[in-house]
Amino acid sequence: MPRVMSTLIPLRDVRPAAAAPHDRLNRPLRDLRISVTDRCNFRCVYCMPKEVFGRDFAFLPRELVLTFEEIERLARIFVDLGTEKLRITGGEPLVRRDLPGLIERLAAITRRDGEALDLTLTTNGSALAALAGQLAAAGLRRVTVSLDSLDDATFRAMNDVDFPVDKVLAGIAAAREAGLTPIKVNMVVRRGLNESSVVPMARWARDEGYILRFIEYMDVGHTNGWRLDDVVPAAEIVEAISAVMPLRPLPPNYAGEVANRWSYADGSGELGVIASVSQPFCGSCTRARLSADGRLYTCLFGTEGHDLRGPLRAGAAEDEIRELVAGIWERRGDRYSELRSAATENLPRPEMFAVGG
Repeated sequence: MPRVMSTLIPLRDVRPAAAAPHDRLNRPLRDLRISVTDRCNFRCVYCMPKEVFGRDFAFLPRELVLTFEEIERLARIFVDLGTEKLRITGGEPLVRRDLPGLIERLAAITRRDGEALDLTLTTNGSALAALAGQLAAAGLRRVTVSLDSLDDATFRAMNDVDFPVDKVLAGIAAAREAGLTPIKVNMVVRRGLNESSVVPMARWARDEGYILRFIEYMDVGHTNGWRLDDVVPAAEIVEAISAVMPLRPLPPNYAGEVANRWSYADGSGELGVIASVSQPFCGSCTRARLSADGRLYTCLFGTEGHDLRGPLRAGAAEDEIRELVAGIWERRGDRYSELRSAATENLPRPEMFAVGG
């Protein structure tokens, strides 16, 4: 199928200042997560169970996926509106062909204050050993790697494609060698599957100098069989680690940081817990999400996305798209995790791989 080319006029280097929008809870638009593909080579049981996403599952056709030119144009518009951090996600972003080319485009964008963007990427690490050097050379600043256990059998069971943990560890090592630091490691904890890996993961990350983030198992989408009983609360995770490696709380690095941070009492490192189920943080959320097909979601649990690809390909001017994005954000009032209840259970929600987690 031929590649869809953008017919839009490239943006000028000098961009007019735009008013930074705030939503109805006075939350600014500081972070944009950009999904570059809905495809993934893993079938993690908490995200893309292979019983649903098998060989016959119809992912987005190429012509519906944003081109690199379109992603760059939208990224510049978001930065005009005050966005300071861009995170590349998927699916698995490293399955997108020529991804370093996109990184190079985005790395050339500067913030409104002239400072460099915080340009990062979240990956399952499966192709990181091969691509870390290219990504760093293109301008990527750092990476976050998803790793749910150091135990090979547990890890293979969770990714459900029999992928060995050693290959992910090799990717993490390659990222450090390439200078994509500080490296963060995300671990989704699901009761009955990998809670026994919490302490070993914490010890490994501390010894290796990585920043570990434990993530409560979330009710994203409708296919992962989520039950509240399967959630290991953040407090339980912290208690288990602190019992063998005492912890003390740390303040946030910045307003809107989603992780509750902890340092080891002996000063040997830090970890964090993302407790969107047991300790919702909606009130300070500054994240927007751009899906691979160009829909803007103002919440990971958003019931609908707002089409930006259509106006782009129809030739809308930069000012028109900027006003569209600002208006969407200013109407935002999302508080799904704070309101989570039986009443929200059956609301339509996109799958995590579709909106970039």
